[in-house]
Amino acid sequence: MWVIYALLSALFAALTSILAKIGIENINSNLATAIRTVVVLVMAWGIVLINGSINQIGNITQKSWIFLILSGIATGLSWLFYYKALQMGDASKVVPIDKFSVVITMVLAFVILKEAVTIKTVVGGIFITIGTFILIL
Repeated sequence: MWVIYALLSALFAALTSILAKIGIENINSNLATAIRTVVVLVMAWGIVLINGSINQIGNITQKSWIFLILSGIATGLSWLFYYKALQMGDASKVVPIDKFSVVITMVLAFVILKEAVTIKTVVGGIFITIGTFILIL
């Protein structure tokens, strides 16, 4: 089931890039990011309220709070830089560089999360890196 969710995530990420590129024309990229963030905020809290998981908020540990907040900061910075890059560059070049985060995530997962380094992940990471450079050059 996670594969279906991951594919849907990829589809909507692609739509996000195209819709954002059209939407940020002639407006400040930071303002565009703020507008997008409000929409995401409303959607996320709406889903939490609809599915009834709001009552679990008291069960969140201090460690989880810290890392979720840090993740939110990283997301915010990523979106701000992404929108600025998207406003200045071609979507077909900005998006592959942004998606290079896959390789960076793999390396961080090996180092920080101690996930297993396999030949398959290393070769896949190399191919993604090569593909990224082919697309942007």
